[in-house]
Amino acid sequence: MVEHKGGGMTGPYDSLMEIFKQAVLQASEGKGKERHVFNNESFEEQIMFIIARWGLSFPAGQAVKKIVEANRLQGEAKIRELLGALNYCAGEILLVKEKYRIEGLIQ
Repeated sequence: MVEHKGGGMTGPYDSLMEIFKQAVLQASEGKGKERHVFNNESFEEQIMFIIARWGLSFPAGQAVKKIVEANRLQGEAKIRELLGALNYCAGEILLVKEKYRIEGLIQ
């Protein structure tokens, strides 16, 4: 895993960092908070994680669904769907890491 040391991110990945910031804001303040946070759960306690822990890869499926749907949209609506897909991809990564930690494959 690569860690960024120091202050803000600068350089050739500025645009990528901006997209990640937008995705975090969408999840924590926007549509994600409005539709998916009940009783102040953490990101990892939301329904997509619960379903995945039942053995289904819900986040991966939702990411694909949102990408497909985004191709039918334009403008800000398309961007919102793609940010949502990014959040589901992040959820899938967190679940894979959780599983690998339990299995002793990573720390």
